[in-house]
Amino acid sequence: MDKLIITGGSRLSGEIRISGAKNAALPILAATLLSDKPVSVGNIPHLHDITTTMELLGRMGVRLVVDEKMNIEVDSSTINSYVAPYELVRTMRASILVLGPLLARFGEAHVSLPGGCAIGTRPVDIHINGLIKMGADIKVEGGFIHAKAKRLKGCRLVLEQITVTGTENLLMAATLAEGKTIIENAAKEPEVTDLALFLNAMGAKITGIGTDVLIIEGVERLGVEDLHYDILPDRIETGTYLIAAAITGGKVKLKNTRPDILDAVLEKLVEAGAEITTGEDWIALDMHGKKPKAVSLRTAPYPAFPTDMQAQFIALNCIADGVGIVTETIFENRFMHVQELQRMGADIKLESNTAICTGAKKLTGAPVMATDLRASASLVVAALAAEGDTLVDRIYHIDRGYDHIEEKLSQLGATIRRVPN
Repeated sequence: MDKLIITGGSRLSGEIRISGAKNAALPILAATLLSDKPVSVGNIPHLHDITTTMELLGRMGVRLVVDEKMNIEVDSSTINSYVAPYELVRTMRASILVLGPLLARFGEAHVSLPGGCAIGTRPVDIHINGLIKMGADIKVEGGFIHAKAKRLKGCRLVLEQITVTGTENLLMAATLAEGKTIIENAAKEPEVTDLALFLNAMGAKITGIGTDVLIIEGVERLGVEDLHYDILPDRIETGTYLIAAAITGGKVKLKNTRPDILDAVLEKLVEAGAEITTGEDWIALDMHGKKPKAVSLRTAPYPAFPTDMQAQFIALNCIADGVGIVTETIFENRFMHVQELQRMGADIKLESNTAICTGAKKLTGAPVMATDLRASASLVVAALAAEGDTLVDRIYHIDRGYDHIEEKLSQLGATIRRVPN
């Protein structure tokens, strides 16, 4: 199992290109199952979760061709299995996203109950109950969701809580359902919007995109000739590198990104003392060599502050001037990075779902262990500002969500290397 060794103290400077969004790529790859024509998807990041999704589709008999630019052509006409097995689904919760497309197009799906990061309870009840309301016959037995339906029926779905993957699964299923489906209290994340735009590009009829009410007029089939779709840039990767620059007092420019989907994060960086300038597809940050100021924040569904950036801001607060209070409202177990940051000298007190961070004069390098995807990113960010060497173990979590993180940080002047176990 690989590790990262990071020597802190370098001020980040330079330019890098942001990769495509993992959280858009995974549902869009699942959505290709709905098309009766081959589909090409571009701006795909080089990530372990992408490899797992491709393996899952391939295991079902789907034909995939990858070119040198990491465009993936997907042809589901060769599918011969509707099973998503446990050994693949257990490593990646997003595997549940094949449930809706398989059921809607082929009338059958057998999907293992999902795994993924251990950051809290993320039940699939909303997915299942929504599909049952659309006419599916679903049984959960032996750790699998077994679903069948001749053709799903459109209906009104009021989601009991905002759920990204739940919205995505039901949205995909509704595209081929008979009649109109209305999804209320739908997630509004940019990745949900990207999925909806992709579905429309395949011939779906979705309105209300970007709002919390999605209206879908079911169609008989999806698929157009020679469709190529580039997914949107990764806003969480963007935010992580901006914080990496901020914590080191650096100056960076991130290209191939979208400032319009990062308002909440950029506002907090300005509050921390960063000078932010933006263009249509780039963001620049300059700390002018200064130490950041502590910021307080509360996570909530988009367009509020994203839970996937909480850990990185806690790392920033560890060396910032002042006290920052961070409240997590999405997942109940998303402070596992705190005890690892404390090993580096961080002054953090936990009270229920709130972390109170008092900026320390310095952090000191130490052996730390990644516990989930974004927690691991926070440890890397903290290590960049720490004195001495930090060894980050279990970085397979990082590889699930960050495309060549050590190469990109090296381009910005960080001293970081990957070493085998």
